[in-house]
Amino acid sequence: MALYRSRRRDAIYRAVTRLLAFALAPVAVAVTPGRARHTACQWALALRFPAENLAGLTPATRAAFEAARAEALWRHGELLGLTSGHRDFATQAALFAAAVERAGSVAAARRRALPPHESRHVAGLALDVRPTEGARWLEVHGATYGLYRRYDNEWWHFEYCADGRPARLAHPDDIRTAHQSVSVA
Repeated sequence: MALYRSRRRDAIYRAVTRLLAFALAPVAVAVTPGRARHTACQWALALRFPAENLAGLTPATRAAFEAARAEALWRHGELLGLTSGHRDFATQAALFAAAVERAGSVAAARRRALPPHESRHVAGLALDVRPTEGARWLEVHGATYGLYRRYDNEWWHFEYCADGRPARLAHPDDIRTAHQSVSVA
């Protein structure tokens, strides 16, 4: 995990968002009886991260992420935000092309990004999360929700895997090596 120094404002954001969730809980009880904590946390997190877009995630991925982030906030006081979730084919293609240009080759770019036909973001199964503390929380507790960190070089990238923990890879390009070794065996 990348070296990270907590900033004072991060602690303030966590505290304010958690207090807001607690304050919204009585309203959430009236709106969604039996799911008030979940609802209150989603409202508070939507206010904290207004630019987030959960659209395009598979229903199971979205449900897992929302449950995990509610638990992280309510019980542990940790924020778990989404930097990037579902990407359409064209967006992923543009990201991969930019990575190729930056890295100088397709092989080098694949260590940081995948082409759209291989990306779990395009499938609606991958999440890039923030802040670092939230990613740390998710790495410890994510298996409960089917969310797993997939690459050693990307502390922020998690994938929904209903079938259990996938192999942890050094970087995205290792996915080809993992598939080749499975098909050879």
